[in-house]
Amino acid sequence: MDAPQLLLVGLVLLLGVVGVLVPGVPGTWLVWAGLLWWTLKEPTALAWSLLVSATALLLVVQVVKWQLPPRRIREVGVTRRMAAYAGGGALLGFVLLPVVGAIPGFVGGIYLSERLRLGTHGEASASVRAVMRAVGTSVLVELFACLLVLAAWVAAVLTS
Repeated sequence: MDAPQLLLVGLVLLLGVVGVLVPGVPGTWLVWAGLLWWTLKEPTALAWSLLVSATALLLVVQVVKWQLPPRRIREVGVTRRMAAYAGGGALLGFVLLPVVGAIPGFVGGIYLSERLRLGTHGEASASVRAVMRAVGTSVLVELFACLLVLAAWVAAVLTS
């Protein structure tokens, strides 16, 4: 696979990761579709193994996400700005501390958004707890799985 196609696959994967944070965008499926595209263009044992593993992981994540209790997003005050801060924090955390850094980055992004909006540490902390109870868990599970697939793809591309 040549460099422009690899770049496009990477962009589809990144779009999928960002899509996890945007309601109505099938982020997980975009990540899987990007990986499928790469596997079909680069049919090696590593690529097929990664696709099969990612498929299993993403299906398990969908089941887990559906089992988590749904909460009302609007009641706790989740905004697009907060989602952008959470996504940026997760991406920054993922880069600074690969894979596991996404979790504290996600929570930190929510805290930063709320601290800027509310002003005090106590109010921001209370808001973060409410948001994490309402939506954070399901989004975080899905985001972490997509970032894990992205990291595995990057590792596979760099080793081949």
